[in-house]
Amino acid sequence: MTVNPLIPEEARSLLPARFGEWFAAQGWAPRPHQLELLAKVRAGRSALLIAPTGAGKTLAGFLPSLVDLEERGIVERAKPGQPVFGPHTLYISPLKALAVDIQRNLERPVAGMDLPITLETRTGDTSAHKRQRQKQEPPDVLLTTPEQLALLIASRDARRFFGRLRYVVFDELHSLIVSKRGDLLALGLARLRELSPDLVTIGLSATVAEPDDLCSWLVGQKAGEPRRLADRIVVDGGARPELSILRSGERLPWKGHTARYALPEVYEAVKQHRTTLLFVNTRWQAELLFQELWTINEDNLPIALHHGSLDRTQRRKVEAAMAAGALRAVVATSTLDLGIDWGDVDLVIHVGAPKGASRLAQRIGRANHRMDEPSLGILVPANRFEVLECQAALDGNYLGHQDTPPLRPGALDVLCQHVLGMAVAEPFDAVALFDEITSAEPYRHLAWETFERVVDFVASGGYALKSYERYAKIRRRTSGPEKGRWGISHPSIAQQYRMNVGTIVEAPMLNVVLGRPRKSAEGNSIMRGGRPLGQIEEYFLEQLVQGDTFRFAGRVVKFEGIRENIAYCSPAADEDPKIPAYAGGKFPLTTYLAEGVRAMLADPTRWPELPEQVREWLGLQQEMSLLPSRDSLLVETFPFHGRFYMTLFPFEGRLAHQTLGMLLTRRLERAGARPLGFVATDYSLAVWGLRDMGEAFADGDLSLEDLMDEDMLGDDLEHWLAESYLLKRTFRNCAVISGLIERRHPGQEKTGRQVTVSTDLIYDVLRAHEPDHILLQATRADAATGLLDIKRLGEMLSRIRGRIIHQRLERVSPLSVPIMLEIGGESVVGQVHDGILADVEAELIREATGRAAEPASGASLDLVDDAADRGEDLRRHG
Repeated sequence: MTVNPLIPEEARSLLPARFGEWFAAQGWAPRPHQLELLAKVRAGRSALLIAPTGAGKTLAGFLPSLVDLEERGIVERAKPGQPVFGPHTLYISPLKALAVDIQRNLERPVAGMDLPITLETRTGDTSAHKRQRQKQEPPDVLLTTPEQLALLIASRDARRFFGRLRYVVFDELHSLIVSKRGDLLALGLARLRELSPDLVTIGLSATVAEPDDLCSWLVGQKAGEPRRLADRIVVDGGARPELSILRSGERLPWKGHTARYALPEVYEAVKQHRTTLLFVNTRWQAELLFQELWTINEDNLPIALHHGSLDRTQRRKVEAAMAAGALRAVVATSTLDLGIDWGDVDLVIHVGAPKGASRLAQRIGRANHRMDEPSLGILVPANRFEVLECQAALDGNYLGHQDTPPLRPGALDVLCQHVLGMAVAEPFDAVALFDEITSAEPYRHLAWETFERVVDFVASGGYALKSYERYAKIRRRTSGPEKGRWGISHPSIAQQYRMNVGTIVEAPMLNVVLGRPRKSAEGNSIMRGGRPLGQIEEYFLEQLVQGDTFRFAGRVVKFEGIRENIAYCSPAADEDPKIPAYAGGKFPLTTYLAEGVRAMLADPTRWPELPEQVREWLGLQQEMSLLPSRDSLLVETFPFHGRFYMTLFPFEGRLAHQTLGMLLTRRLERAGARPLGFVATDYSLAVWGLRDMGEAFADGDLSLEDLMDEDMLGDDLEHWLAESYLLKRTFRNCAVISGLIERRHPGQEKTGRQVTVSTDLIYDVLRAHEPDHILLQATRADAATGLLDIKRLGEMLSRIRGRIIHQRLERVSPLSVPIMLEIGGESVVGQVHDGILADVEAELIREATGRAAEPASGASLDLVDDAADRGEDLRRHG
């Protein structure tokens, strides 16, 4: 045996001989946290390892498995005629690409130590033939995803398959547990603990805000007892990343999401580095950036694209080429956020604001995937407000701040799906299953009465649907050895469950049809036929009520209603749309970054770290109006082009602002302020109308304090939700996840229209006859947290009470120009109307600054940026 002098004597007892020899051959020694985790796991204790990028988390997570397999003589292989053993270790990844990458990296030490251990991946990309073979010839280490785990535990031979399971490794745990996928995974882990009582779990995370949340998630909980926690190992240190904000020589746009102004400088940075990852927040931004880089790629550098909508084969080619060092740059979305170990990446460029300090840290960590070398990152803000956000994210990164979302109660629609899956596996006892489910951290506080309603839903569809046989998925056995247990009502239910498992529901598109409403015999307005205008994502249309106007396909149209998957509209007389189409990132601004931006605006001593153009912009705002203080709300009112505008600067994220805009315009209508519409961004909100709102505030006819009172989240919110289509569309997602409506059937798949028809009818029935139905409860919870950001809006309204500052102005202020350009930009649909946008922008800048707009070259860049945002976004919709 070769003794590695780098390994302390007391640690050598933990490692078998061949492991020490392999470390010595590499010139390495196992790091203290790797040995500490090994010792804890060998003692039967679950543990969370929090370590910076490059600290060897992957090897630390798998070392207990490799050592245990080696000491057990690898594995007792099943002989012909004997039961097949299942995997020894499960590795759960949030991303398919990460599972593939981990397998590739793990094969190196396995081959180097000549361990006869088998490693395989099982994801949605794995062929059906291979998945079936894995059940008969399972690998020792299976690398998989939450959805595949849900399928495996719902198998009739799950008890045999997981009978020898020793360890489960959860990589990037912080990203796994904060969504419905995390709820499904937590329930799967609870079942694994029941199937393998001595199971030990290992959590790996590089960025975490609340470590106790992750520690409690890893271990089983007990009702009525204090919260149980896994052990925690924290690795300090690691090279501090070297981050900077691009200081472009071009003019910074006032608005926009593409950062086209900086692409020549971005390309130069790519040329100067070995391999660059370019991150954006949405798939269409990735497509656009990739195309633009190829347009200016005079050196014909190998540049690739990677996002979730690409074909699996194409993604694998990109990943293989990246690992081989054959690419100079990859444009990517969140598909490459986590853990991918490509050591040759020496630069990360984030195009657009990151929307979160933790997200930025995660993405920047993809460069120089080594603990002792700093990651190099450049942030490229797309507009002036994004400069502030990028600076706040950069400051937060240096302070080590994390803003990952906290744990929330488990979703009820996911629980319904899991209950059905457990019945597919084997008939279950309700009390035993309840105890198992409440051992999962997200469901620790689940009430028995709620669980009974969930089981009743799976068994009958609920009170209002009991008479429909197709909703009876499970039945209680009345005789035999399984008497009193719940099992599936028909064998076909098992196949339908397997085809529909999971929590990811793709956002459907709606066809937009232009027609003219006609009166029915009963006097109701009806729409039939009409001219197709294209398609638009449903998330936009679901919030409209009849009569709302918006711009689409180059015209302003009035929303008449949705029937099945068609949104009917009629021509609108208004020139200004009431509701704009929203473009930009899909991630909302985190509370931490919002606070950072407010603090920066309120503290001029921090402005020197900002680009000169931004400093000048803020200085002009200070001269002409005010800058919002840290805890106040600045409201500006001013006239422009025969309309009266009110701009608000809450800095609470697009979702909260969107909800605020909907509720605020309703209140203004009731008060006789005659609002025409609103537009929201991550930073601000603008409302416009026919009445001078500034004068009404000054005269006391309107009260800002009353308008912004927290009670708007009561009756106003309920009335709006009742009139809008938002809850109906949210219900559809819950119905699909819960298994009430199946998207896929053997030999066929339901169209979006068929799913919508089914769920719309059921929603109407339940609202009328069972308003407390379990799925309606789940729907309201989803809307409050995911779509409306009601909690955050409520906290903002509470924070600003008594701190609303109104500035009545004669003209638009510099701070209001970006949100005003969002309104002006709505005219860009399908084609780029440069002249119109140039006039609007030039006039706004002239009013705000008291001088002519910046040089035409800069203006044209900004116009192209704005136009691309609107045109590309809506061209994507059809």
